Amino acid sequence: MSELAIKPIFSLAPQNLEDALKFADFLSASDIVPKDFQRKPANILVAVQWGMELGLQPMQAMQSIAVINGRPSLWGDAVIALVRGSPLCEYVYESDDGETATCRVKRVGEDEQFRTFSMTDAGQAGLKGKQGPWSQYPKRMRQMRARSFALRDVFPDVLRGMPMAEEVQDIPTERELNQTHARQAEEPKKLPAYPDSKLEENADKWRGLIAAGRTNSDNILSTITSKYTVSPEQIERIRALAPIEGEATNASA
Repeated sequence: MSELAIKPIFSLAPQNLEDALKFADFLSASDIVPKDFQRKPANILVAVQWGMELGLQPMQAMQSIAVINGRPSLWGDAVIALVRGSPLCEYVYESDDGETATCRVKRVGEDEQFRTFSMTDAGQAGLKGKQGPWSQYPKRMRQMRARSFALRDVFPDVLRGMPMAEEVQDIPTERELNQTHARQAEEPKKLPAYPDSKLEENADKWRGLIAAGRTNSDNILSTITSKYTVSPEQIERIRALAPIEGEATNASA
C-alpha cells in the first residue's frame, strides 16, 4: 500500500520586510493586478499588511482591498466572506422587498440584530438617482448599505474597523464639496413668485400714491422685485396704474 506524497503548497506570502518590499515591487510591475496597485508598490505593501491583519493571503488582499480617495476599504463580498468565515458568526441573512434592504446577523452568544436601508434613506443621503450604480443597480446598492451597517456594527473586531468600499465610494471628496459650495455661492437665490392676491390688494393704494405724485410704477416694481419674482403680466398691470395726464392734473388739484 503506497503512501500519498503531500506536496508543499507554494505561497508568495512574504516572510519578512525585505521579502515584502521585493514582493510589492514585483507585483506593481504586473498588468494583471488591480489598477490601484499598478506601479504603486507602496499601496501593495499597505494592502498586504491589512490583509495579514484580516487573515487574507496577499493576492486575496489585493483583490479584496480597494484604495478609494486614498483610503483603504474592503469590497462588500470580502466583508461578508470574512464575517461568515469567523467562528464568532452564527448567520447572516439578507433580503429586499423592492424598497428596503434588510441584513439580519447574529453573533455567538448575542441576540440577533438587523439593519435596513431604504430608497427613502437613499433619497435623504442624496444617493437616489445618482449617476452610476445608484441609478443602474439600486437594489444591489441598498443591499451593500444594509450589509455594511450590520456587519460593521456587530463584527468590528473581525473587520478591524475597515469600511466597505461601496459605502466609501459614495462619500464626496473634499474637491467635490468645495465645488458644491462654489456653485451654491454662484447661484442666485431663487425668489418666490409675487402673489396676484397681493397685487389686487395693493392696486388701489398704489394708484392713489402715483396720482398724488408720491411714487411711481418703477419704484413699486423695484421694491417688489427685491423680495419676489414678478411675471411680465404683473409688470404690465403695475405700469398701467399710472393715471393718464388729465387724471393726474385733477388728482393734484
